[in-house]
Amino acid sequence: SAEDHDETAGPYPADGSNGPNFLNEEGIVRTDITSSVGSRSGTAVGVPTTLALTVVDAATGSPVPGAAMYLWHCTADGKYSIYEEDDQNYLRGVQVADDSGKVTFTTIFPGCYAGRWPHCHFEVYESVDEATAGNQAISTSQLALPQADCETVYADARYGQSLSNLGR
Repeated sequence: SAEDHDETAGPYPADGSNGPNFLNEEGIVRTDITSSVGSRSGTAVGVPTTLALTVVDAATGSPVPGAAMYLWHCTADGKYSIYEEDDQNYLRGVQVADDSGKVTFTTIFPGCYAGRWPHCHFEVYESVDEATAGNQAISTSQLALPQADCETVYADARYGQSLSNLGR
């Protein structure tokens, strides 16, 4: 079952499980997650990054067209919108998998905060309607970022303590 393979959503999912629910926000279904939506405005600063992922059935490896992926990650300086930056809701979004199971997010490269390897969180839902209705995700996990890419990006001054945090 999916529960056997789930990772934690972490403390800042904004999926309604521990406070705010961003999944019912107007404009949540989008490709570019660098800007805030709804009544909030602002654009995350950092190295532009495109994440291209494929949603597959873990048992068969077959793509899952029509599945919805909710993806979120921290800013260049390691803060999460809605929780630690309560005036912003950027770096969060939902995409619907195409016929090949693919989703693509335009974002910035996430920073590295103390105590965690650089990563993105995601939840997968059966459909966009299931995601935006606040129903249970069918899978929750995290995507670890490659060390060489992190070292290159974190040389950028916008990433503050990320390079030293990565070294710990």
